[in-house]
Amino acid sequence: MTPSFEPAPIIVTALFGREDQAFFDAERSAYFPPERNQLAAHLTMFHHLPPSLAPELKQRLVSETRGIPALHARIADVISLGRGVAYRIDCEELSTVRARLAAAFAGLLTPQDAGGWRAHVTVQNKVEPAVAKALLTELRAGFRPRPVTISGLAAYWYRGGPWEMLSKHSFAG
Repeated sequence: MTPSFEPAPIIVTALFGREDQAFFDAERSAYFPPERNQLAAHLTMFHHLPPSLAPELKQRLVSETRGIPALHARIADVISLGRGVAYRIDCEELSTVRARLAAAFAGLLTPQDAGGWRAHVTVQNKVEPAVAKALLTELRAGFRPRPVTISGLAAYWYRGGPWEMLSKHSFAG
């Protein structure tokens, strides 16, 4: 797909280390409705930033990652999304990064992005509540918290389908 250069909303995500990304992708492949599964597993930090922020956002993401070691996080719980299931991610450092970005763009955030943030990776969504509840029960039965690595931050253009990369910023090491 050839990238379009028309302005579009920007999505910001945290990136995982290779092994952790493979784990989340496998979970998403197993449980997400296949006809709706157009994206790799992801941890969204912002859902809809204005396209005019692209240059400043890139600069801020560079400053948040350059020379900074990868962040240590953990999968802390399995949570219900009502019509889906997600893994809750705990990472104080990532929450601090998000808070700094939210403060910088405060007047430009949508209500969804201005409200409280719950870091998570969705592995099932848009299913009947009973299906989601069954998966929640199944995943919780064998759940053990485990560490994950946040390897960077990324920004994408959202044009209604699969996301288009705007910029990718890796933590050191």
